[in-house]
Amino acid sequence: MGRPRALVAVVAGALLLAGCGSGPSQVGSAVVVGDRSVPLDQVQSMIDQALREHPYAQKLATEHKLDLLGREIVRQSVLHELTLRATKQENLVVDQAKVAGLAAQVPNAPVADTGQGDQVAVTQIVSQLRDRNEVASDLVLEQQFAQKLLPKLSVGADYVGISATADNDQAARARAFDLAKEFADNPGKVQGVVQQAQQEGQQAQQTGQPGPSGYSAGQAAELFGASQYLGLASTALFGSEKNSVVVFQAQKPQRPDWFVFVIRARGTDQAVPADQEAQKPTDAQLTAIGTRLLQPYLGQSGLRVNPRYGVWDVVGMNLVPNSDATQGVVLPIRGAAPAQQ
Repeated sequence: MGRPRALVAVVAGALLLAGCGSGPSQVGSAVVVGDRSVPLDQVQSMIDQALREHPYAQKLATEHKLDLLGREIVRQSVLHELTLRATKQENLVVDQAKVAGLAAQVPNAPVADTGQGDQVAVTQIVSQLRDRNEVASDLVLEQQFAQKLLPKLSVGADYVGISATADNDQAARARAFDLAKEFADNPGKVQGVVQQAQQEGQQAQQTGQPGPSGYSAGQAAELFGASQYLGLASTALFGSEKNSVVVFQAQKPQRPDWFVFVIRARGTDQAVPADQEAQKPTDAQLTAIGTRLLQPYLGQSGLRVNPRYGVWDVVGMNLVPNSDATQGVVLPIRGAAPAQQ
């Protein structure tokens, strides 16, 4: 398998499910993860505390954006529970010295408007509302999880790039989603489309324009080693299971093309042969990759989110207002072994 050079040039810096059965009731819960739930009253109590202590929360209230705060509380609660599951299954032992060091760095100052945007602010607010040792422990464990799996994590996939004219090109997004569903429903079509996309991608490299069918890249049977492609390692390409079709957009400010991957293999137990040296990840990259590697635990958790907080976006590992706001989609291939959804 060759290296995906065309894809790396576009995506190298790139960049959750309903359940049923026994367990805690959804009634009165903001979210249920396995046998744990977060009551609606607890989320509201945290929002009330944020309004008392943080000027930025007051700003959100005046702008009728407190839903952002509620979703962030639920998001961090979900990731915390998934981290506990991964820690137990992977037999991770948290580095207490590093936890203590990070906990000591959590600021006490109220979060005000620093011009960094709503998402940065609400993340900071919720982190301060939570127990600082718990927040630091989650961060350290996610990094340790990434460090453990990174050297031996690989994915084999076919892929197709779909040209987009802008970050918010809804037509390109819809086409990518439609193609993913077509691949999932009829995997026999993948080979022909990939070949066409590869030809058009080569033409696009020469002319600077997408091909007549709008494809910007294509390749079959590529092997991606996570440690060689750290930017991709934090995407749903590496969090999804074999026999999945995965869609996401290239990270801005690079070309905003959409990519459809058909995952043929996923391995976590063998070093990946590569013609490129492994990259040394930063702590921020390790955290992003560790968060991504929690994705397979979603299927085990029976995650149920109260609709008032939106829907879980498996590609973004985040809560979003509705399905139209998701960063992509993960679909199982019909007739194949069950895949992450």
